Amino acid sequence: MSESYDYLFKFLIIGSAGAGKSCILHNFIENKFKEDSSHTIGVEFGSRVVSVGGKSIKLQVWDTAGQERFRSVTRSYYRGAAGALLVYDVTSRESFNSLSNWLTDTRNLASPNIIIILVGNKKDLEETREVTFLEASNFAQENDLIFLETSAKTGESVEESFLKCAKTILAKIETGEIDIQNTSSGIQFSDSVIRNNFENRQKASSSGCTGNCRP
Repeated sequence: MSESYDYLFKFLIIGSAGAGKSCILHNFIENKFKEDSSHTIGVEFGSRVVSVGGKSIKLQVWDTAGQERFRSVTRSYYRGAAGALLVYDVTSRESFNSLSNWLTDTRNLASPNIIIILVGNKKDLEETREVTFLEASNFAQENDLIFLETSAKTGESVEESFLKCAKTILAKIETGEIDIQNTSSGIQFSDSVIRNNFENRQKASSSGCTGNCRP
C-alpha cells in the first residue's frame, strides 16, 4: 500500500565530506546512529512522511557526496530542490570555512525559493569544538539562513532540522510566496490531492459554480 501524503518536498543534504551528512539522513529515516558510516559515493537517498501544520508531507531527501571529485555529479541533483540542510562539523574549522562555496552552488543551481537550514553537526563532541555557536549564528544571519546545532549520534535536533525546513516551506506555499505550479519549485501534490482537486473542479463545473459558491 502506497504512503498517503499531501505534498512531496525535495530536500538536499550538502556540505563537506566528513561533516556527518549520511549519519543525519540515517538518523532521520531510521531513528538510530549509523556506526559504520563511510564517505558517500555520488548520492544516497531516503524518504519519510512527516506531519507539519496539519499536512502530511513526504520528504524526499538526497544526501550528496562532499568530496570535490563528485561535485559535477552531485550538482545535477540541486535542480528543483525545495529545501536543503547545509551541514558542517562543529569540530572542523575547515568544514565551516567551506560553507560559502556550498551556499553559492545551492543558490545558483537549486530552486530560487529554496529554504536552507544551516546545521552544525557533532554537537556531542563539545570537548573538540572548533566553531562556536555564536560565529555560526552570525554566519546564518548574514546569509538569511535558519540555524541549529545537531548530533547525529544522539539524535538531538536532527528531526527538528527537517521539520523546521518543511514548516517554513509550507508557510511560504500558504502565503503564495512559493508557486507550486512551477515545476522547478521542488514541490509536488500527491496523486490523491491532484485527483480530489480535479473531482472538485468537475463538480463545480457541472453545477455551474466557478467561484466561491455557497451550498
